[in-house]
Amino acid sequence: MKTISGLRPHFLLVAAMLAAAVSAPCQSASTLPADKADARRQELLSAARETMQTARYCAVITVDETGWAQSRTVDAFAPDSNMVVWFATKPKSRKVTQIKRDPRVTLYYFNSEHPELGYVTLLGRARLVDDAAEKQRRWKPEWAALWPDRNASYLLVEITPERLELMSPKHGITGDPITWAPASLEFGASVEHPR
Repeated sequence: MKTISGLRPHFLLVAAMLAAAVSAPCQSASTLPADKADARRQELLSAARETMQTARYCAVITVDETGWAQSRTVDAFAPDSNMVVWFATKPKSRKVTQIKRDPRVTLYYFNSEHPELGYVTLLGRARLVDDAAEKQRRWKPEWAALWPDRNASYLLVEITPERLELMSPKHGITGDPITWAPASLEFGASVEHPR
């Protein structure tokens, strides 16, 4: 059995995050006055953007034909001003088949080099985009080896957010002290911890 002194520093930070989540008060944005709720929403979005932009990769999670969640790593673009996220894939990939059957997806961001930023989970709807102009705009030169023929082998996926969940110890954003539910936002509404 390892002692605490034998654990790696980021494991200790994760343990501290969980302890903070248990002890920190949780205030729902929906119970705040409108101006404070908007400020809280902007605070959560800012912290989420920082985590998403510093994570080199994220996991995209879909549901397969048997009902099992399938996760894989993608090199997504940074979220736009509406928190819409884009990434690329091959047209014949399993994720494309799964998105065609059920467009609900989850993106998960965590940067192990900066665990103090916490994590972000973005739940949304995927749309497959095979538009030449959009593919030209959304391209990374380092992808040339993966997609030598951008016209035939390169497909974009656009994720429109419906819900965002996050914890960010750096920003004092922790979860519900009883349920550990993370801070969250509904797009179209501002709800931090629905009860």
